[in-house]
Amino acid sequence: MVSVSSGAMAVRMRHFENPFDDYSVKSAESVITRNKISSNSSIVTELESKWAKTIRKFQNLDFRDTSVYTGTSGVALLKLLKNPNDESNLMEIKELLDLKHLKHRRHTFLCGDAGPLAIGAVVCNKLGETDEMKHLIQKLLRMQGDAVNPSSGLPDEYLYGRAGYLFALLYVNKHIEPPPVPSNTIRQVIEAILTSGKEGARSGSFECPLMYQWHDSYYLGAAHGVSGIMYLLLQAKEFLTDTEINSLIKPTIDYMARLRFRSGNYPSSLGSDNDKYIQWCHGAPGFVYLFSIAHKVFGDSKYLKLALEAGEVIWKRGLVKKGYSICHGVSGNAYCFLELYQTTKDEKHLYRAIKFAEWCINYTKDHEEHSPDRPLSLFEGIAGPMYLLLDIQKPMEAKFPGFTL
Repeated sequence: MVSVSSGAMAVRMRHFENPFDDYSVKSAESVITRNKISSNSSIVTELESKWAKTIRKFQNLDFRDTSVYTGTSGVALLKLLKNPNDESNLMEIKELLDLKHLKHRRHTFLCGDAGPLAIGAVVCNKLGETDEMKHLIQKLLRMQGDAVNPSSGLPDEYLYGRAGYLFALLYVNKHIEPPPVPSNTIRQVIEAILTSGKEGARSGSFECPLMYQWHDSYYLGAAHGVSGIMYLLLQAKEFLTDTEINSLIKPTIDYMARLRFRSGNYPSSLGSDNDKYIQWCHGAPGFVYLFSIAHKVFGDSKYLKLALEAGEVIWKRGLVKKGYSICHGVSGNAYCFLELYQTTKDEKHLYRAIKFAEWCINYTKDHEEHSPDRPLSLFEGIAGPMYLLLDIQKPMEAKFPGFTL
């Protein structure tokens, strides 16, 4: 483990003390009934009024940004979650995607054109608009050039790189039958990610077989780093060989587990001794997903233990002062408990997810150090906690948007 000298002061300053009683059968009685959220819970009783207030605020959306991360396509994804089969809602979603005005700049689901195209294809399929669906998928596939070429200079990370493009392809195939993206295209993107990772590990003389760099740093978290890339590759394990899974991905995961701070948190990048980030994009939250899926793939209890220990860090320090957002706030951290609940079926994790959702229900300034730059967006603004409040109503089906298939 890495020794932490940054100290408790930075830790205390970046999160609120958790005011909630931890799980017990008695403490859960008021919010959980027969493994479901109690009908008298505030996140049930206030859901529709919160939805109405949130929708009214979306009247001021800025259509210059069509991304899922900070723009209109994130709101489209939220509306798709709310009413996935309502025709009028699906037509509104198409308007939010603004598919005719995409700038063809970035490859990824969250921050590029691949997200609106993938969501648009799914929406057109639901509407029975087969020709337009095929057209959007073809546009998505035409973006593959840099993604399948490991020497193109495209990074591999999630927000701006190959992993984010791979997610878009997998998203389309998950939600459209029969899957329209050719398997060999998905395989070529995966091969480029693995080739790039092997070269990164070789050039840096790392003890693990795969390593990735972004902006001159070896990031480890979900958004820009190794944990996010490994998590997505394991979600696409049907396209991997047993050798790749066991000889490349598994030892890379084991290497990252050894980087853990004494606190149980994880560095944002290699060489960092700053134990301050407890958010989806950096730190323990991203590792919950990685270790959880590693447990499912490899059947090794050590990975479940690591996932649960990361969850303890989030329970203690996850009510972060950055606010409510999906990317670097409390709603994103709540999803870690939903992941652990789905993995273990242990009611404790559902209870903890509910408590973090209760923290988010009011969106008040009291729990937010700084107002977000994009206050209406999915990953930085109010659309994120609203997504959580909708998603948690069916906790065994909830999925972190744009990250979990």
